[in-house]
Amino acid sequence: MHFVTKYRRWLLIIIGSLVWSLTMIKSGWNYKYGLGFWGPNGHDGVWHVALIESLSKGGWDMPIFASVTIKNYHLGFDLALAAIHRLTSIPVPLLYWQLTPPLMAILIGWCSYKFVVTWTKSESAAIWALFFTYFGGSWGWILSKGESAFWSQQAISTLINPPFALSLVLLLLGLLLIQKQRYILAALIFAILPHVKIYAGLLAFGGLLLASFKNRKLIWVFAGSLVLYLATNYQQLTTSSSLLVWQPGWYLETMMSLSDRVGWQRYYSAMTNYHLGSEWIKVALTYGIAFGIFGMGNMGTRLLAIKQIKRTSELRWEDIFLFAVIFGGGIIPMFWLQTGTPWNTIQFFYYSLFFAAILAGIAMSKAKSWILIFLVIILTLPTTWQTLKHYLPTRPPAKLSQEEFQALQFLSRQSVGTVLTYPYDSIAAKQAEANPPRPLYLYESTAYVAAFSKQPVYLEDEVNLNITNYSWHDRRQQSLDFFATADESLARKFLTDNSISYIYLAEVAKYRPRLSDTQLEMTNIFENSQVAIWKKK
Repeated sequence: MHFVTKYRRWLLIIIGSLVWSLTMIKSGWNYKYGLGFWGPNGHDGVWHVALIESLSKGGWDMPIFASVTIKNYHLGFDLALAAIHRLTSIPVPLLYWQLTPPLMAILIGWCSYKFVVTWTKSESAAIWALFFTYFGGSWGWILSKGESAFWSQQAISTLINPPFALSLVLLLLGLLLIQKQRYILAALIFAILPHVKIYAGLLAFGGLLLASFKNRKLIWVFAGSLVLYLATNYQQLTTSSSLLVWQPGWYLETMMSLSDRVGWQRYYSAMTNYHLGSEWIKVALTYGIAFGIFGMGNMGTRLLAIKQIKRTSELRWEDIFLFAVIFGGGIIPMFWLQTGTPWNTIQFFYYSLFFAAILAGIAMSKAKSWILIFLVIILTLPTTWQTLKHYLPTRPPAKLSQEEFQALQFLSRQSVGTVLTYPYDSIAAKQAEANPPRPLYLYESTAYVAAFSKQPVYLEDEVNLNITNYSWHDRRQQSLDFFATADESLARKFLTDNSISYIYLAEVAKYRPRLSDTQLEMTNIFENSQVAIWKKK
């Protein structure tokens, strides 16, 4: 018992890190059916692997949109893994899915503990902060709709967004350095932060600026980190109208309307009809209530943070920073959406939930009632268990078959050249939903050919092309036209004009050009029961 009491912070960090890692570590392994992918790993994880493989070659090429430089994306996490891969030769999939996740989970836990202990001088507050950091969840389980019923992902899903996880490490490290009065190092950390996650950078800059009214030295941390960031902003990321659009209430409306969210259709009809009818008092009331449902629904037991805010009589800079991030993270997505993928701005709110977990832990450390403690634990854990059920089954939703993996490994050993694939077939993918695990080309528009062949692809992963604001529709049509044409001269011209070196044909009997390899002046360099690869002569 003395051992548990003495080392309870490490026990909680290890247990929390293991639970978090279950969302990642099963993906990317080779099973009897091929490589398995659970949860978002079949899309998001594959995208990061493709990007890391591309960056490790030393260029800034967009791996899923050949011959174009990457833009509008925070590369910090992917650059870090690319550097580790170059230095150690550890395979990128192993780094991404098995090694990095538990390491980041441990760092987040340890830094959270140190930050709270240094701030509050309370071991109990730090332990409770760890509990909410690792296990905090929404009330979605009450509606039987999962962690994101109120739109936001919860603590259990932290690692499936590795840039977000790394940004938490940097945020906490920067705050710890300020606590130790290492202001120059803190400014350097906060300058790196938006390169890892732009949402974190914007919230941190705002938090530092406001906290400087309490600690004047923080104005130099704010100014220094902002200048360093702008000087190293190689991607020219902005918050201009090209990336963010003004659309207030979108999350509240969709939360109420979508069946996989709260899905209260009558309420949605009422709030939108009031808006259309310019009944502004009713608009303010219905949208205000919806915002309350959004906030309280996502917070879950972390609503205890409100108790800590009310108790705070004398503001310290830590209080101001946390309050600023929590408020900013909740307000920004209520008014702005990201171009192409509107749901991405919900990531601002992830930071609100993270710091609310810390405040909830501090509040809970003052609890004396064992009944209250028991209830808080019991009401907090269901989100974690409910979400893990999607990652624990032996059968994943997506796979890369042994035949495709063999073909892509072969392609990775060939000279560098642009690969053409058949564009994502959404109709066939819909038909394949009932028979998991689905092959990646029938799961979503993913970057899997670029990821596992380590070659640039002419067009792939239309989802991330939308996120990064590329105009990709012409390439898709040109690709479809190429596969459909019987005109040899037009087809050869397409290949030459776009510097196509390889054609990768998954499900070769279905997705292949009308013209043969010889008609296209290509050579069949690989073929098995599922895949053929043609190479330009």
